[in-house]
Amino acid sequence: MAAAVAAAPGALGSLHAGGARLVAACRARLCPGLRLPRSLAGRRVGPAIWAQGWVPAAGGPAPKRGYSSEMKTEDELRVRHLEEENRGIVVLGINRAYGKNALSKNLIKMLSKAVDALKSDKKVRTIIIRSEVPGIFCAGADLKERAKMSSSEVGPFVSKIRAVINDIANLPVPTIAAIDGLALGGGLELALACDIRVAASSAKMGLVETKLAIIPGGGGTQRLPRAIGMSLAKELIFSARVLDGQEAKAVGLISHVLEQNQEGDAAYRKALDLAREFLPQGPVAMRVAKLAINQGMEVDLVTGLAIEEACYAQVCNTITDSMRMTLTNCIYLLYNSNEFH
Repeated sequence: MAAAVAAAPGALGSLHAGGARLVAACRARLCPGLRLPRSLAGRRVGPAIWAQGWVPAAGGPAPKRGYSSEMKTEDELRVRHLEEENRGIVVLGINRAYGKNALSKNLIKMLSKAVDALKSDKKVRTIIIRSEVPGIFCAGADLKERAKMSSSEVGPFVSKIRAVINDIANLPVPTIAAIDGLALGGGLELALACDIRVAASSAKMGLVETKLAIIPGGGGTQRLPRAIGMSLAKELIFSARVLDGQEAKAVGLISHVLEQNQEGDAAYRKALDLAREFLPQGPVAMRVAKLAINQGMEVDLVTGLAIEEACYAQVCNTITDSMRMTLTNCIYLLYNSNEFH
């Protein structure tokens, strides 16, 4: 994508000069069978994706916590595919209480395996990352384990953490971090890789690496400025400041803040509400919208608009005649409402 930016100084025509790389970058993120328009790639959405259809709206009482399956690896990471009205929601529950959910070699390996499986699962609609340990989201890298590593082991270990966090950021479906407790260093970097972050007011968040005479190594120096702006991100990293939920909401680090409940899972419950709100939407549209936003944020506006146009052409091909008629009627009613006059 960096090549596409260099090839596109601002004129729409320059997009085609680096078209091959731009198309490759977009196609790599699209779900299998989904292609850019014929003018750019030559193929359109395959029937297999059309057949996914639209999921009926979820409604009714608070979500039931029915689980259809759980990956039988180790209890440090629990991968749960929710059932009933929550079908399509997957919960990654970090459960390493004795290590304050710190990112160990084993936990990173399990996260990597889970993410690899989820990114190609067409049934997955939204992923929630949460802690199953009260009061802790993730305390960052496992410093006790790291202290036992040789100097030659530290670099690859940090690179693996960075790679897994990048894989989470590149998941094709919406991701939500439910922060019900402490999220420091790599723990906050893990949350920053998610599309949406919600937290309890009692949660604590910060990139505190400068206290240890190092810098964030899991994407924090890049994702925090993109989330809250460069100047404020520098202030927080330079000072190693820790924010509570209210403060994090005030600076735009999280989208929602909630008073913690007796069960200690207020953020998780809010994340479930958001995920259920996403379920009725078109599955292909959700993936392509995320692609358009993510890719567009990394390039100039003209190139971003070209990416949006290419993605829009794809979702048009997934709309059935009945849905197209409904959409037309909605546009007609909206146009004739008082808001337009």
